[in-house]
Formats: sequence, C-alpha cells, structure tokens
Amino acid sequence: MNSASPIGIFDSGYGGLTVFRKIREALPSHDFVYLGDNARAPYGTRSFDVVYAFTRQAVFRLFEAGCPLVVLACNTASAKALRTIQQQDLPRSRDPSRRVLGVIRPTVEALDALSRTKHVGVLATPGTIASESYALEIAKLFPHMRVTGEACPMWVPLVENREIDTPGADYFVRRHLEALFSRDPRIDTLVLGCTHYPLLLEKIRRHVPAGVRVCPQGERVAEALVDYLRRHPEMNERLSKNGKTEFFTTESPERFSENAAVFLGAPAPAEKIVLEK
Repeated sequence: MNSASPIGIFDSGYGGLTVFRKIREALPSHDFVYLGDNARAPYGTRSFDVVYAFTRQAVFRLFEAGCPLVVLACNTASAKALRTIQQQDLPRSRDPSRRVLGVIRPTVEALDALSRTKHVGVLATPGTIASESYALEIAKLFPHMRVTGEACPMWVPLVENREIDTPGADYFVRRHLEALFSRDPRIDTLVLGCTHYPLLLEKIRRHVPAGVRVCPQGERVAEALVDYLRRHPEMNERLSKNGKTEFFTTESPERFSENAAVFLGAPAPAEKIVLEK
C-alpha cells in the first residue's frame, strides 16, 4: 500500500464493489483503496464481537495505508462494528481526526422523502435483519414509519456463483418478495440492505407490485459522501486526487479480480494482504 491519502473502502467480500463503483463515479478525481476481507467472508453469520474485531483490523490497516477517511461498504460491518469504532477506537487512536462512515444511515436518511405510505420494506442478509439496524435507525430518524424486514439468505450465493439469470434466482427473488408484501401490502419503498442485491435489481423490479420504489444503496451512499466532503472541506483537502485505485484482498488476487468483474464490469487486479490483530 502506498503513502498517498486515498479514501478507504472496506467490505467483507465483493458486494461493496457496487457501492465503490457509485462512489468512484461521483468522485472520479479522488484516489481509492478497496480492501476485501474475502478469506473470512461472509460476515453475516458471525457474532458482533467477531465482526467488530475483523472490521477494526481492516479499518486500521487502511489507516496505515494513509486513508484519513474509510467507508464501510458492508451492511454487516456497518451494523455490528461502526458505532464502536467511531465512539471507542477513533478517539483513542493516534489521529482522532480520521473518520469512518457506514452505509446504513445514508440509506435511511432518504426514505422519508421517498415513501408516500411511510411503510418501508428492508431486504437483507439474515445477520443484518437480526441486528435490526435498519429498523432502529429508521425509528430514530422517522418514528412515524413502519418497517418490515425480510431475510434473503440465498441471494448472496446466487450473485457470487453467477446464478443471476437462472430460474432458481427468479424463484428465490419472487419467494422473498411475496413473503414481505404478504406481511405488509402497504409497502411502497424497498431498501436493498445488502450490497450484492443491486445485481438482482432487474428481477426484483419485475416481481414487486406496481408503484413500489426500489432503493439500491450505492447512489445514496455516494451522494452522502459527496455531501459529507462538501460540509467538511478540511477532510476533502487531505485526500489525494490522482484518479487512482488500488485493490487488496485477503484471498487469492486472481480469484478476486475474476469475481470483481461481476460487480465492476471489468477485472480488478489486486494484491494479497494479511489482516492481523
């Protein structure tokens, strides 16, 4: 890793690349370092303590790479580790002015303006649904909204195994959407609470009732980051702007590059690193 001052992007696997893609489109002149902890993915089934420990390792590795700002492009890490890192680790770190941001709050902040009925559905991994992170954040910002969550355990494997265009994908997408809307037919806004799910966007839109708005996270997170840098020019001034991106993985670089092409539309040559406590 180099000595520039890039924006760090962290995910437990590949889904965060959908968020990174939108961020890079919004900030094309900025430098980025993307780190995927692919060797230890998925995080969704792991405990809060383990997710926090793994995420903390990754965040501080990105700090060592010169990143003064890190985005957790992972719903599980945002749900289970972000607050502890912000409240406990950053104030005690060597440079307390560094910042770590997540993907849940930027997604939630847009919901009140988007929803007419104020009934919102959240599609996510079992770990994110069990954490109730979206429900809690929505209740904090918009207590008048009703939230219904649906865990979709098969959707990530379908994406990562490149089964998006199969009858099996149609079956599992339709099954979970029917289950969600049977519990609350008044839902008019649907949050894709997993960074893999934008790759299923066409199928999801095909199976939702007419008039339902589907909200992937990438654009919301990118918009929020641009706004954050506008409101914090001191942070933006610290960031290097050469339009460069580096990719790192804890797994096979060849495998990472091949799988990253599914999310980015092009291979992403990567370097292998080891995360330690």
